[in-house]
Amino acid sequence: MPRIFGTDGVRGLANAKLTAELALDLGSAAARVLVEHGGYSRPRPLAVVGRDTRISGQFLEHAVVAGLASAGVDVLRLRVLPTPGVAYFTDALGADVGVVISASHNPMPDNGIKFLARGGLKLDDALEREIEALLGQDWDRPTGAAVGRVTPYGPTVKEYVDHLVRTLDSPTGKPLAGLKLVLDCAHGAASEVGPRALSAAGAEVVTIGASPDGLNINEGCGSTHLGVLQKAVLEHGADAGFAVDGDADRCLAVDHTGEVVDGDQIMGILALALRESGGLVDDTLVATVMSNLGLLQAMEQAGIKVVQTAVGDRYVLDEMRRGGFSLGGEQSGHVIMREHATTGDGILTALHLARRMATTGRSLRDLAGVMNRLPQVLVNVAGVDRTRTDDPTLLEAVARAEEELGSTGRVLLRPSGTEPLVRVMVEAPTAEQAEGVAQRLADVVRERLAL
Repeated sequence: MPRIFGTDGVRGLANAKLTAELALDLGSAAARVLVEHGGYSRPRPLAVVGRDTRISGQFLEHAVVAGLASAGVDVLRLRVLPTPGVAYFTDALGADVGVVISASHNPMPDNGIKFLARGGLKLDDALEREIEALLGQDWDRPTGAAVGRVTPYGPTVKEYVDHLVRTLDSPTGKPLAGLKLVLDCAHGAASEVGPRALSAAGAEVVTIGASPDGLNINEGCGSTHLGVLQKAVLEHGADAGFAVDGDADRCLAVDHTGEVVDGDQIMGILALALRESGGLVDDTLVATVMSNLGLLQAMEQAGIKVVQTAVGDRYVLDEMRRGGFSLGGEQSGHVIMREHATTGDGILTALHLARRMATTGRSLRDLAGVMNRLPQVLVNVAGVDRTRTDDPTLLEAVARAEEELGSTGRVLLRPSGTEPLVRVMVEAPTAEQAEGVAQRLADVVRERLAL
């Protein structure tokens, strides 16, 4: 059967592509595969299930839980919780399977199902293929007392907030005292956890985007719509603002002047902080090929090595695990602090950025000056053969562009993984030069790779 898993689980229009029937089937198939691979030490295997605030998450949660229990797995329902929170409880409770029902930053009508293996780690491609192979197949179902038990897990929010605050390792317990912060929760999974964590750490918190009604997740707010946060920071005279997406696995920031601080700047700030404390393993940061050249230049000047991966937080985490590295992430705001989390965690990121402000006494604007963000232009060239980016004429055009930019800029051609589309990214000292080079290369792509 065709692959249904994408780069981050199974995702699509809820009740159309992603149906209750599919969710039930996925639950039972995942239980059989992950329990078989991992084994289990308790009398019965255990799964934890959490979701974001989408209305469709209610029926999809019940369907997934039914699938897991029908395979003889006991289930703890975490209810509404950020993706990194589900990953945390998968590890902390020793669960054999973790399930997140969320479409992250996608609009409300979409939803998704993501499985986590023991330890709270995302599945590799091989395990996803095994799950797909079992869909729609007959299997030996348990009966009687062998079916799973389903139980709500009561202290979910308190325990997760306590975990987040503990990562700050503060002797006072209020390391953010004196800071006024705005938090945009995108009407999503962090609507309760986020404000409570920042407040527990001592900050004065102005909360926006924290009134989920099942329909308004990511709607004109959160990390994909920063205008609301920028306005709120200025109106309230806040020291900084933070915005997460619907499942709170990413975070972007706004300084006290309303300027955006992106994932590259956040990684630069945290890399320097970790190196000071001795926590930056091998003085190395892991980022993707889409990170701004300004970050690479700044880290080189600071004596920090940057290892680059393909685009996607799963590839960042894979490299971090291979090398034992402690910090990595993406320009989009997925920041992985591996000492504390197995995935990007937007509230964790906000807490540690704010802690850096409090510890140094410096503004977020000042801290973000660690790097000079070069103008970056991205052109999506559609209707082309994405498999032929090795065309000699195109490669020659890229070489000429790289020669023109020298060490002051960068060119990246990236074929889409799913569409007849090639992405042309150019960085240069000025926006005009970046735009000019990008458009010239886009013209060559259209001419040479046209379908």
